[in-house]
Amino acid sequence: MRNIDRILQKWRIRKAAEWIPDRARILDIGCHKGELFEILKDKIGPSIGIDPLAEPKIYPQYKILKSSFEGKFPFDDACFDIVTLLATVEHINYHDELIQECWRILNHKGRVIITVPSPLVDEIVNFLVRLNIADGMSMEEHFGFNPIKLPSIFCRYGFIEEHWSRFQCGLNHLMVFQKKSDGH
Repeated sequence: MRNIDRILQKWRIRKAAEWIPDRARILDIGCHKGELFEILKDKIGPSIGIDPLAEPKIYPQYKILKSSFEGKFPFDDACFDIVTLLATVEHINYHDELIQECWRILNHKGRVIITVPSPLVDEIVNFLVRLNIADGMSMEEHFGFNPIKLPSIFCRYGFIEEHWSRFQCGLNHLMVFQKKSDGH
């Protein structure tokens, strides 16, 4: 990961952190090396990060597991306060299954916090990769995803759109969906 990649990653984490309450139990899907937890360290409750490329590790406040995002997660119902998908959802082409699992593992007022780039970012990152300025991690997995689709999918499964804004010069989206307490 190059400096520009790290700067953009920290920017995403800081935007998401504004929506994470103290002592929250977090599932970070697509956690990479656990950078979200490292930044929030003392603020979080017991948390877990999953990533298919992760090196499994256990720390006092969190653990990192090597795990796919497909199928049923190996976690109990309503065991997390927050699910984060930071620069991850565009790498997944089975959103319905993932959203149903988020619903299941979140508590009654839980939140899903997402950062997702605009489609134009793929072109910019590919250019930066050609210039050897950025790494463009897993760009081949973006599937041409358009973030405008997310609210309708999440609302279909019983979530309320709580927040949607753009950042990084309008090239990245921050979306927050809250689980409806009355079910779906």
